[in-house]
Amino acid sequence: MQLEVILNEDVPKLGEAGQVVKVSGGFARNYLIPRRLAVEANAGNVRALEHQKRLALRRRESKKVEAAGLKERLEQLELTFKVLAGEEGKLFGSVTNLDLERALHEKGIQIERRKIILDQPIKQLGEFAVPIKLDREVEATLRVAVVAQENASQPQ
Repeated sequence: MQLEVILNEDVPKLGEAGQVVKVSGGFARNYLIPRRLAVEANAGNVRALEHQKRLALRRRESKKVEAAGLKERLEQLELTFKVLAGEEGKLFGSVTNLDLERALHEKGIQIERRKIILDQPIKQLGEFAVPIKLDREVEATLRVAVVAQENASQPQ
């Protein structure tokens, strides 16, 4: 006997959360429903699922609009880091996504460092474009300038 269930979570080789799938009655009663991985697809549960999908869509749209506004702010911004550097423009140390996160916090922009896509720490002087993943569909580019710090101990 086949039963229709609504998945509450992603189940490998079966489906994703929110999907209505047909499974055997025993699998549903003995595994999916007791572990709260699924609920029976009756009229009330289907209506509740549709309502949850509408709410999630609204939340996603509002987050997207918020991310677009933040993207605009970030792309107008340029962060400048003054660091000690050697002869050929190599830094003593590096500029990491943690440094970028702290500098953005000082400017009043709250972004988690895992959203700052910096494959390798910056170890050279120069200007860099650093991508920041704000949302699933919104990515901003932050301009970062790394310049040599003037030493006060050097004779002028």
